[in-house]
Amino acid sequence: MAVNAKKSAYLRFGPRYKNACASVMVCGRPVNWVTSARYLGVYLENSFTFKCSFDVNKAKFYKVFNRIFGKIGRIASEEVIFALIKGKCLPILLYGTEACPINSAMKHSLQFVLNRALFKNIWCPV
Repeated sequence: MAVNAKKSAYLRFGPRYKNACASVMVCGRPVNWVTSARYLGVYLENSFTFKCSFDVNKAKFYKVFNRIFGKIGRIASEEVIFALIKGKCLPILLYGTEACPINSAMKHSLQFVLNRALFKNIWCPV
């Protein structure tokens, strides 16, 4: 099986994550050195420890929430809006959190996104 070097990349975890590695070749072609890579929908970042980035998840959450909230607005009850957030938006935000260790800063960051959506629902004037 041939590996496509154009679609491949390598990044590094550990105390020497900032040091560039020697050129890695796959099937005679060089593989790109990256600081962030997507693997199975989870964005990994090179770092001292194993670390994931949830910035894309947050952006997708806001996109879906705004699309839903723009369609239903104030017409639907709070229960319906919360059910839609729980069913459609929350899985997007939390995708990949089982695979990556979550520290308190990441936890607060994800909680902030959810709080912003809920505050928009509750506190926006009609």
